[in-house]
Amino acid sequence: MKTRFAFLHIFLLPLLGSTALLAQSLTATEIVKKADEKFNGEKSSYSVMTMTIIRPGWQRTIGFKSWALGREFSLTLITDPPKEAGQTFLKRGAEMWSWNPVISRLIKLPPSMMSQGWMGSDYTNDDILRESSLVNDYIHEIAGEERIGERLCYKIRMTARENASIVWGRQVRWIDKNDFLVLKAELYDEDGYLVRTETGSDIKVMGGRTITSKIELVPAEEPENKTLIEIREIKYNIPIAESYFSQQNMKIVR
Repeated sequence: MKTRFAFLHIFLLPLLGSTALLAQSLTATEIVKKADEKFNGEKSSYSVMTMTIIRPGWQRTIGFKSWALGREFSLTLITDPPKEAGQTFLKRGAEMWSWNPVISRLIKLPPSMMSQGWMGSDYTNDDILRESSLVNDYIHEIAGEERIGERLCYKIRMTARENASIVWGRQVRWIDKNDFLVLKAELYDEDGYLVRTETGSDIKVMGGRTITSKIELVPAEEPENKTLIEIREIKYNIPIAESYFSQQNMKIVR
C-alpha cells in the first residue's frame, strides 16, 4: 500500500505542478478572456433572466430572454411585465435597434445611447447589447491577488484603449483563480470617477459550467439604489444562425 501511495504521489506531483505553472503563466488578457467566455459563451448563448430595479420606496422586476452569437449579434426580448412584453433589442455588428410593439415602431439606437440606462435600470444599453469588448477594447494588467469571501482572485486593472468605443474608461475586476468567475468589478468613467460597483454571487452549475447566477449593481453616487440580475436558465454554444438576428425576427420572436 505504501509503495502504491508513493508511486501515485510521484506520478501526480508533476501534473499538479504543471497545472499551477499554467495558471501562473496566464497573462492578464488571457484571464479576462477566460472569464468573459466562461460567462457569455465561447460562440453563442441563450439565457432567461429577471432584472429587479430597487429604489427607495419601490421596486419592479422585468423578465427577459437573450440570444447571442459572438459579440456581433444579439437579440433581447422583454417577457414581463405584460405591458412591456414584446419589446425587443437587436444588435448586428455596429448597428442597433429597438422595437416597440405597442406603437409598432422600430428605432435605430445611436452610439451615444450606449451609456444610458436600459429599461430604467443601473445597467446600460452597452451592458445588454455588448457593443464594447472587455478583451479587445482594454489594456489589461494584473495588479495582484485579493480574496473575495473565501475565494482567491486575480485583481485585474483594465484601461480603455485609445479611440475605443467604450462606456467605461477604466475597470477593476476581481476574477476567481480557480473558476474564472468575476466576483467583483468597479467601473469608472473616462475622467476616472467610480460610477458603479458590481458583485457576483450565488455560484452554481448552469449550462454545464460553474457561474455566478446573481449580479448586483450599485451606483456610486446613489448607494441606496441597486439593480439585481438573476439568471434563471442559460445554455451555451447553441446552434444559431446569423439570419436569426434580423429586424423581421425582432417583431415575431417569443
